[in-house]
This record gives sequence, C-alpha cells and structure tokens, in this order.
Amino acid sequence: MESDDKGITIYCGSSAGNDPRYAGAARAVGAAIAARGLPLVYGGGSMGLMGEAGRAARAAGGRTIAVIPQFMVDRGWNDPDSTDTVITVDMHARKRRMAAMACGVIAMPGGIGTFEELSEIITWRQLGLYGGNIVVLDIAGYYGHFLAQIDAAIAAGFLPADHRALFDVTDDPARAVALAARTPRDLQLHAKF
Repeated sequence: MESDDKGITIYCGSSAGNDPRYAGAARAVGAAIAARGLPLVYGGGSMGLMGEAGRAARAAGGRTIAVIPQFMVDRGWNDPDSTDTVITVDMHARKRRMAAMACGVIAMPGGIGTFEELSEIITWRQLGLYGGNIVVLDIAGYYGHFLAQIDAAIAAGFLPADHRALFDVTDDPARAVALAARTPRDLQLHAKF
C-alpha cells in the first residue's frame, strides 16, 4: 500500500441495523467507490455495514483498506478479505489514519462510534485540521435527529449558520460518493470557535 493513497473513508455500523435499506445503501456505496477507481477506506470490520460495503467494493473490482487497532485484530474483528490492512495502536491513531487517507468521508447509519467519528471529522473540518469533503448519507431519515440538533445549535447561538456548509447531506448512495470524491471546496467560515 502506498502511503499517499487517497480514497473515500466510510463511517458506518459494525451491525446491519434492522432496515434492509441500510445494507443496500452500504453495498451501493462500496460499488460506487470502486467504480470511481478509488480505494474504500473503512474501520476494517467484516460485520454489519462495514462488511457489506467492503465486500461490494471488492466484488466490483475495487480495493479496500481496512484500518483497525491491534486489539480488534486480537479479538478477530478484522476483515480477513480486505485488500490491504493497516493496523494501528489505538482508536485515536485509527481515526487520524482514516482521515489522512481520505479525499472525502461518508457517514452512513451506525451507532455511538459512527456518531463520534462523524462529529470529530466535522470538528476537524471546522478547525482546518481536515480539508476533505464530508457527506452524511441519510438513509430512511436515520440522521434526522442529528441534523435537527445541528440546527438547534445554530438557533441557540452555539454554531454560526455558515458552519452548516461543513458537510453535505443526501439520501442517494451514488450522490454521496460523487460529493465525497469531488475537489474539496475552500470554506470561509465565521469564527471557528
């Protein structure tokens, strides 16, 4: 694996959820990333939406890069079929590496880990620590409450309204990949803190 590889990083659940549209979207994202000739960078799990996206990317002739901490490998949680695997010392190193390898990120449905990754990458974009694209893939309204909370933070004066431009939202997997893969736009935001 080349150290300068740039792909699309996905954040998503290590479970599939209870709506088949989530897994369908994960497969569509994996295939669309492969169709663009970009590597799919993911948390390295073989289960849930992570596994669905990885398998779909490889089935479409694409490359997958699993980024996973050693303790997860020790527990057997890694995807043994990933094209490449990067083992990190901990979760913090994993997130830094996944961001460094990304021209864009896509957040799909997931749990606390996905929420944390999405919030952190938006914060990094806000502070100028990450310059790539961020896309929220809102399948079946999954991120409705998250988006409402962002709007509530704007309304309450905790977030400038222009910070809503830190990320894009779509319910279409192919559009999410297109938005993540485009040349990142330079944001001119109001106060960053």
